[in-house]
Amino acid sequence: MLISIVAPCYNEEDVLERFHDEVQKVADELLPLGHDMEFVYVDDGSHDRTLAVLQQLADRDPRVRYVSFSRNFGKEAALLAGLRHAKGDSSIVMDADLQHPPELITRMVDLRAQGYDQVIARRTRSGDRVTRTLTARLYYRLVNRLVDVELVDGVGDFRLLSRRVVDAVLNLTEYNRFSKGLFAWVGFPSTTFEYENAVREHGRSSWTLRRLLNYGLDGLLSFNNRPLRAALYLGMGLLLCAGLYTAWIVGAALVNGVQTPGYVTIITVVTALVGVQMIMLGVIGEYTGRIYYEVKRRPHFLVQATNAERADDHAPRGTTKDLIP
Repeated sequence: MLISIVAPCYNEEDVLERFHDEVQKVADELLPLGHDMEFVYVDDGSHDRTLAVLQQLADRDPRVRYVSFSRNFGKEAALLAGLRHAKGDSSIVMDADLQHPPELITRMVDLRAQGYDQVIARRTRSGDRVTRTLTARLYYRLVNRLVDVELVDGVGDFRLLSRRVVDAVLNLTEYNRFSKGLFAWVGFPSTTFEYENAVREHGRSSWTLRRLLNYGLDGLLSFNNRPLRAALYLGMGLLLCAGLYTAWIVGAALVNGVQTPGYVTIITVVTALVGVQMIMLGVIGEYTGRIYYEVKRRPHFLVQATNAERADDHAPRGTTKDLIP
């Protein structure tokens, strides 16, 4: 069985060679068991020597295949590119910064042999700040009440995917991709095991608070239309409140006569209504913006250098290649 290691890279020149050495050791251990391995690296527009290191690895190891983007298109695009170029019967998606322990690959392969199409590694939150843990738990509790798929706290992109899962994910041609949700949406028999996340070897994570918030918003909006319906219900509720308030004002005027006081009430109500309208427009705008990007049909990424052809370049008509722009 051929196993593809799919590893997105962004400014990983300091750790890339060590990562490759670690996964290469695992590959050598699996080879006598009938498992061959290829390494698919995706350089997501790095500003350092990541591409040069990948080219050196490819010269040294014929199993290394790399794809380098013309600029930074984001991790979702890098995952898509890696899966498109993966030829393996199974693909293992993992980060190249050694936060995903390579020694867990053997465990994933063993579980795949038991018939699971997805073998998912779920990291524990031991060592995380209390505020981050509580925020994550609150987010997943909220989002799972809204989205159409189940998102599990601690479950990310580190997982093994069978060939049919990879093909199913590639057949989803949407531009706004949220891989964690897509992996859950396609289904197929899955199993999960826990591990402790390793410390990042070099550099700092590019996941700033703003990027984390945007990523969380993507997860919320990519798999449901409930915010639009909530805006409709909120509008109906405000209309009802306005009607009741108007009836109360008219009744008070009939009983007590017209009174001048009420300026503060009017200003408060108008301000609140304007705020609610802006929120509604924002929700509608988010969905409209996603439609805007979908209909443009721009490519998810542009490649400036590669030593690999796509895995579906020779696929028959009606398969993955025909469905992906």
